[in-house]
Amino acid sequence: MTEIKEKADKELMKINDLKISNGEKCEYRTDYLNWEDYFMGIAFLAAQRSKDPATQVGACIVNDEMKIVAIGYNGFPINCSDDKFPWTKESNDPLENKYMYVCHAEVNAILNKNSFDVKGCSLYVALFPCNECAKIIIQSRIKEIVYLSDKHADKPQTKASKMMLDSAGIKYRQYKPKHSKIVIDFDKINEN
Repeated sequence: MTEIKEKADKELMKINDLKISNGEKCEYRTDYLNWEDYFMGIAFLAAQRSKDPATQVGACIVNDEMKIVAIGYNGFPINCSDDKFPWTKESNDPLENKYMYVCHAEVNAILNKNSFDVKGCSLYVALFPCNECAKIIIQSRIKEIVYLSDKHADKPQTKASKMMLDSAGIKYRQYKPKHSKIVIDFDKINEN
């Protein structure tokens, strides 16, 4: 069991053990998001910022105190215009494909962190990281990757990624969400 899951379980036990002054258990919502759905949900929300017409990926990095220290999504580097670089992936000319230019969500999250480093953190990401991202994840000392989809498992980039992550001792696991959908309703706050 991961440290985050252990901390979440301990927190839930503490909440369940709370008593109010008359000895009854506290009443609270039971349909709230668990920590891991929350972190994966943040990754998916960040992905909505991506302008990539084919694949939108987000990443959320969480420290051992279950605090978000970084968020990223796939897109072009700063000052590289979305209008001047290609978004396609079908051209025979490598310079006309997005792959030469796009920064992946994991890289953007690591580079745009709001902490000194991400050593010992967990990375929540929609897709299993490619080999290029794996190198940066390893170098940044992230301890765990929690991913939702491994749809590129048969690609050489993914196989190379897993080989490096295994060699470096970085854990990874596919996450099965408790909720298949999380709806953000901006009108809900105005309800009674």
